[in-house]
Amino acid sequence: MIENAIVKEQSYSKVTKAILEDKAAVLKDFETCCISREASLLARKEVLTGKAKFGITGDGKEVPQVALAKAFKKGDFRSGYYRDQTLMFALDLCSIEDYFAQLYADTENDPFSKGRQMNNHFATALVDPTTGAFTEHTQQYNVISDVSNTAGQFPRALGLAEASKHYRASKTLKNKSQDLSIDGNEICFATVGDASTSEGIFWETINAAGVMQVPLFINVWDDGYGISVPKKYQTVKSSISKALKGMQSEDEEDNGIDIYYVKAGDYAGLIDTYLKAAQKARRSHRPVLFHVDDVTQPQGHSTSGSHERYKTKERLQWERENDCILLFEQWINEQGLASPEETAEIRREAKKAVKEGRNRAWKQYFAPVKNHLDRLKAIYKELPKYNEALQAIKNELEMLINPFLSEILQNAKRAKYATIGMEAETRAELLSWIKSIEVLGQERYHSKLYSDSKRSALRVPVVPVKYADQPEKKSGYEIINAYFDKKFAEDPRLVAFGEDVGHIGDVNQGFAGLQKKYGKHRIFDTGIREWSIMGQAIGLAARGLRPIAEIQYLDYLIYGLEPLSDDLATLRWRSAGQQAAPAIIRTRGHRLEGIWHAGSPLGMILNSLRGMYVLTPRDMVQAAGLYNTLLQSDDPALMIECLNGYRLKENVPENLGEYTVPLGVPEVLQKGTDLTLVTYGSCVRVAQQGMELLEKTGISVELIDVQTLLPFDLEHRIVASLKKTNRILFMDEDVPGGASAYMMQKVLEEQGGYRYLDSKPISLTAKDHRTPYGSDGDYFTKPNPEDVFEAVYQLIYEADPARFKGKL
Repeated sequence: MIENAIVKEQSYSKVTKAILEDKAAVLKDFETCCISREASLLARKEVLTGKAKFGITGDGKEVPQVALAKAFKKGDFRSGYYRDQTLMFALDLCSIEDYFAQLYADTENDPFSKGRQMNNHFATALVDPTTGAFTEHTQQYNVISDVSNTAGQFPRALGLAEASKHYRASKTLKNKSQDLSIDGNEICFATVGDASTSEGIFWETINAAGVMQVPLFINVWDDGYGISVPKKYQTVKSSISKALKGMQSEDEEDNGIDIYYVKAGDYAGLIDTYLKAAQKARRSHRPVLFHVDDVTQPQGHSTSGSHERYKTKERLQWERENDCILLFEQWINEQGLASPEETAEIRREAKKAVKEGRNRAWKQYFAPVKNHLDRLKAIYKELPKYNEALQAIKNELEMLINPFLSEILQNAKRAKYATIGMEAETRAELLSWIKSIEVLGQERYHSKLYSDSKRSALRVPVVPVKYADQPEKKSGYEIINAYFDKKFAEDPRLVAFGEDVGHIGDVNQGFAGLQKKYGKHRIFDTGIREWSIMGQAIGLAARGLRPIAEIQYLDYLIYGLEPLSDDLATLRWRSAGQQAAPAIIRTRGHRLEGIWHAGSPLGMILNSLRGMYVLTPRDMVQAAGLYNTLLQSDDPALMIECLNGYRLKENVPENLGEYTVPLGVPEVLQKGTDLTLVTYGSCVRVAQQGMELLEKTGISVELIDVQTLLPFDLEHRIVASLKKTNRILFMDEDVPGGASAYMMQKVLEEQGGYRYLDSKPISLTAKDHRTPYGSDGDYFTKPNPEDVFEAVYQLIYEADPARFKGKL
């Protein structure tokens, strides 16, 4: 039976009774609710008057969130969505000024994202941006940077909760990680609007949490609608707690979830149930669904529309009568904790405090903008009356009211264009001002995409690989298995997981035998659920563990691409360097057979994972070196091993587990003079086979393995080769215009390689469709050695036909 929080007073715990009898604490909660409501109301006005662009507010959820704050302890994590401002106020993680600074996208005073995220997207410092070291999580309330994508908070919430399980299970971690966990007692509180529980990732996550038994505490704010769509069209039985009843635990031994049903206006019942549920979750690690019903939404979904368009008059009247703050106030008055006059005064003071805080936030935001504006106006006064266009631009600047800095810069750039031909010294200050603002914009909006700390992957020292005079040869899977064995012995923070990773050691035996050696809590299987596997990696990494999360085949990455693109790849950037999750996503791809096991969608990956590194080693020796680089860094990455390379024999390095392969540094595998061939991964071997055929024609090819696509050729080694050969071929297994086009843009445009071309640049790629299953489908669909021969021969023949006996 679903537990009901509307309970009689005598059933409250002693702790709850003590809280309810503390008049000052209760009135402080009421004040917090009133401040949060006034902030919501005023935020909407700021948008409508043009001082802010868009806003989503948390009105209607105030009382449940001050109650939740009672159960939230230091060390806990919040993985929420954009309506949790009251919780942040209650935990003293957000001031009124902070709230409005983010609404104004104040790059100096928004403490959560430095103007990179819209309002109500919160974050706390989980790492030191300079050193890359983690902060003391157990001494603070922790908030992982919010995301806007619907239900996107759930995948990483699973990992954040799972970390507590790992810290509790490992004796070694208990002794070494007191700043990150105290015996795994930490809860991850996830919050979500009721309509978003319709998303597949919600169901995937809650199922996984039940199977895994981790302390994930899901709070569902149920206001009856998903924007304009009533919940009867969203959720079976119109109730998420009823819909999930089959997952409810029946006894202490099963792996179900605990379900609680509460009402948004029941302050006392909310506190009592939160405290009991949280205490149980800490002890048992059983996941919780906390269904908060009868939530209202006084201003509708957002500042872009009105809920009067889709709510009936009866519903609107019901919401006014059942507003949680109104019910809270009535309870305070009935309990004799304060008179109606006293609570009315608290409301008035809250309104006053919010207005004053708003004014301070606006002044802090606009003062620097005004300084830039005034400086530009002074520069304009020094400019002569050069032409009518310049005068019009000056007039436009005077007409701007509360302008954004970008509007001022736009005006200045147009003045720059209007003064082309003016004496250089006269324009110098204008040009200098423009440059300074562009530099400012660069720092404000383009920094922190990747780590620039001491532990950046690009700063890891290079340790060359060493071989014996007569090196032993082993299959690729044996080399990578031996590497993982060494690393797991060295670092207790390392965990690896995914489909078939644990018991059988992954489908290609990279972890074979290692679960038995290091335990099921470090190397383990998961269900078939790529989206939440990626979330596990994010959450575990954000809490100080070093996860290697496996996607069985590169084709399946599409299932897990959303959390990587929207969350992991942007985490450091959107938190302005305050957070990092150095997760390693391991997969295998390129060549095999069939539509679903031979994919190489690198163009899609490169375009969606800026903020992560994408590594494409040609063999397992190189893969081990790249892993070693990553494990010394604080950057996240996707590692794509060669699916057809596990059985190929390689020389075994003497210093396996010690050498590193630098990121962004291509390797010249064979020198040549006629053409530069640029490729990666399994295509390296195909290129080598094609080059063997070309040797008989006297054509000399310089073969370059880029090794990593993100970052790409930081030292411009490819263009150095192009200067010598003056011809270039880009080769890969992606569709035409995919990763080959990316490489071409990097070399010819970014590196200026176009200047050295004596022939047109060409690309050799797969066909437009996926690889057929037929045994010869790979040959006809993806580049083969004969394709390499013909593409290179044709290009060199066109340039110098006299060298050859004739056309192909």
